[in-house]
Amino acid sequence: MLAAGLVASLSSATAGPTGTAWPQPNHDLASTRASAAAGIDRGNVASLHAVWRFAFRGKPAESGSFTATPLVVGQTVYLEDMLSNVYALDLGTGRIRWRRYFDAAAPGPNGLSFADGRLFGTTDAAAFALDATTGRTLWRHFLATNQARYVEMGPLTANGIVYVSTIGLLPNGRGVLYALDARTGDVRWKLDTIKGRYAVPAQAGGGGAWYPPSVAGSRVYWGIANPYPYGGTRAHPNGGAYLGPALYTDSLLTLGARTGKLEWYDQVTRHDVRDYDFQLPPLLLSARGRPLVIGAGKAGRVVAWNRVTHRRVWSTAVGVHRHDLGPLPAQRVSVCPGLLGGVETPMAAAGGRVFVPVVDLCMKGSATGYEPLDRVNVAKRGRGELVALDAATGRKQWVVRLPQADFGCATVSGGVVFTATYDGTVLGLSTANGAVLWRARVGGGINSCPAVADGWLLVGAGVPRGPGSRLELTAFRIT
Repeated sequence: MLAAGLVASLSSATAGPTGTAWPQPNHDLASTRASAAAGIDRGNVASLHAVWRFAFRGKPAESGSFTATPLVVGQTVYLEDMLSNVYALDLGTGRIRWRRYFDAAAPGPNGLSFADGRLFGTTDAAAFALDATTGRTLWRHFLATNQARYVEMGPLTANGIVYVSTIGLLPNGRGVLYALDARTGDVRWKLDTIKGRYAVPAQAGGGGAWYPPSVAGSRVYWGIANPYPYGGTRAHPNGGAYLGPALYTDSLLTLGARTGKLEWYDQVTRHDVRDYDFQLPPLLLSARGRPLVIGAGKAGRVVAWNRVTHRRVWSTAVGVHRHDLGPLPAQRVSVCPGLLGGVETPMAAAGGRVFVPVVDLCMKGSATGYEPLDRVNVAKRGRGELVALDAATGRKQWVVRLPQADFGCATVSGGVVFTATYDGTVLGLSTANGAVLWRARVGGGINSCPAVADGWLLVGAGVPRGPGSRLELTAFRIT
């Protein structure tokens, strides 16, 4: 139950259509992933049934075929697959209205943003704008450089600005945040997220953003990625290639939305050697009269700050934790969260609660490196949780443990929080107590985010799970 006297309200910041639409990667500029007018609630959720399916084309990329959130604007669904290809589908039938092929594979999570009749997205190296009615390319701006080689995120669009970022992989990688003019694609400002020089530039990298930021008023809030290499090397153990705190990795950054000026920051994991990105879109909301920004990431810690005083209000650990603080030992130990664990995908906020999808997946790591990531059987080793936190205090209200990893984000409509697990199970749970109100299975594994709009629930399954897997977007509808 909620703590006595809790009064919490979500930020009203939105972009583009509101109500039944889902125009931004996380619904609104506050990244709440909650729609108050989506037409799905506790009273009718049990009648959700599959109406149509759209099959993803081509061979799955590194992270599968689909890892983003579908957009819904009017009677059109927009989605971007892991080859950066964009589709416009009829909401009622799933039929293709138009398609735009880029065929540029990237790890993702990718995704789209809608504003003023335009779609904004990214390939592995560029940002682009398309006419939302026809799919015609309006502009394309290449962002990748020798030091910031990849673009992995879907953008956020607010007040005529498209916010996007590169990722800084080694050698000497430095992720850069960008604000682009939504009309022309020109750079308004950019910010290097690595402060100073690396100790060993040839073996270091990091920073930038995997997910879009959040915007309130004149400020934009970003969650920043980790430094590389995690663990370390024999020559430079425990992150010796990036001595010191390695700012601004694993940090919350608050910038002037129109200027890019760094106003304040807080580093959540100093000198990270465990790949503990603080990568998620920050939630912007108010609780007990305090304006909060709430972030999380792969360290498995959810942190809230007062947006006015910039002080931490609370910090709550979720999931399994083991050997997750301080330097790593010389011999391999079980590290929890592991490289694929913690809070991997976006949270949601509604009704005074924060809903946190958790991956419990440990990995063997040491001061000189980790076990090979491509040999980790996520289906066998991973477990999941969905955790509801009191937005004002960070106290756990309820925890639902799941038999598979929860890479399926959290999405809220009418007292129901939706999430999805790696085995292709989609769940609708009561926001009040976590009781399962509805469930369904789809044809493939899920590491993408559901969207809700106008009585529809859209879920993408993009991970092959053996013979017979169907990689597709499923549209569920209230009867």
